Amino acid sequence: MANSEKDSKSISAGLCVVGGGIAGLTAAIEAAEVGHDVVIVEKQPYLGGRVASMTSYFPKLCPPTCGLEINFRRIRQNHRVRSFTLADVVSVDGKEGDYTVKVRQNPRYINEKCTACGDCAEACTIERSNEFNFDLDKTKAVYLPHAMAYPMRYVVDPAFVKDEAMKACVDACQYNAIDLEMKEEVYEIKVKSLIWATGWKPYDAARIENLGYGRYPNVITNVMMERLAAPNGPSSGKVVRPSDGKEVATVAFAQCAGSRDENHLPYCSAICCMASLKQAAYVRERYPDAEIHIFYIDIRTPGRLEDFYMKMQEDEKIFFHRGKVARITQKADTKNLVVEAENTLTGGISEMEADLVVLATGMVPNCSDAPPPIDAVRDEYGFLVAGSGGPIGAGTSLRPLDVVGSVQSATGATIDAIQALARE
Repeated sequence: MANSEKDSKSISAGLCVVGGGIAGLTAAIEAAEVGHDVVIVEKQPYLGGRVASMTSYFPKLCPPTCGLEINFRRIRQNHRVRSFTLADVVSVDGKEGDYTVKVRQNPRYINEKCTACGDCAEACTIERSNEFNFDLDKTKAVYLPHAMAYPMRYVVDPAFVKDEAMKACVDACQYNAIDLEMKEEVYEIKVKSLIWATGWKPYDAARIENLGYGRYPNVITNVMMERLAAPNGPSSGKVVRPSDGKEVATVAFAQCAGSRDENHLPYCSAICCMASLKQAAYVRERYPDAEIHIFYIDIRTPGRLEDFYMKMQEDEKIFFHRGKVARITQKADTKNLVVEAENTLTGGISEMEADLVVLATGMVPNCSDAPPPIDAVRDEYGFLVAGSGGPIGAGTSLRPLDVVGSVQSATGATIDAIQALARE
């Protein structure tokens, strides 16, 4: 990779991949392994995206360590890949064959001397909410983003850089890895092709007022459920109620929470049904006596995933209710939740009580409110339109996808990018 020295502010490469999740990683690695220099730009302090926060993913119910660690090893072994984490794309100028991508590298306040020993965090007396676990627990102000973070390096929360208590962290580091004077840097990256793989975010469940998210602590979202069930999550894999830490006995899943609704997300995100079935399996594995109630409009499990749905239907502790949840309320004394739904088969109103309710919120592309800073065609929902010119979309920047679909999409994007490079 030309001009790739540590202190260089100008870089030349064949391809820039914006977004370091599973789609961005796949695109970068596949391009590099056929001989192209690649730069990855990721806004988080780690690569891996949302896959890193999952308990497991389909079709094999693999833990994220399974797929991500292989990709991280491939990156470590390939000198053609350079990655920027905690970085933003400030601007993009030019066109295919001649892009200039301006990247702002935000300070990590931890330099490359860090060995991830943890002495700094042990000495730290400041706590902060842990956004990786959706604020279900806390970390220290100097923290490792998660157990398998890449790069395996601590980060200082910029809100506490000037706090006097940070001096104890500096003093605790025997490698002089903490640099509280670190400044942002701006790089200009000259590339011939550009892949946009900025991923997705869950729909804001607080906007669905009738479902109680944000008012009732035991109403959570499907992405929060992934962290609760994760062995490295806030409760070490125990599925517990945020209100009191009680292990669950009855869990309700509210499908299409905001999805297929003209007031929220008009489209179907395609993976929410499978996500809830998978999470129901998490609960049943941990708590054999627990009951699961799934409220749905219709269950969508295409292709080979239908077998998993059929298996879950055979579980005598899993109950399927055809009807969209209309309202969730909380009992003041127990903080249990009352779920009301209309049965679309009988027309009757059902009501049941649960310890925990999981909202199956849909997928919103990050480029809906943070589009590429260059001409790029997006559809009415904010997804990039494939083949419309500008950056090449990959993964969930194009449409809702599961992990396998995102990898396949990224491979296609890589082929398009390589073809663009060949034209030049």
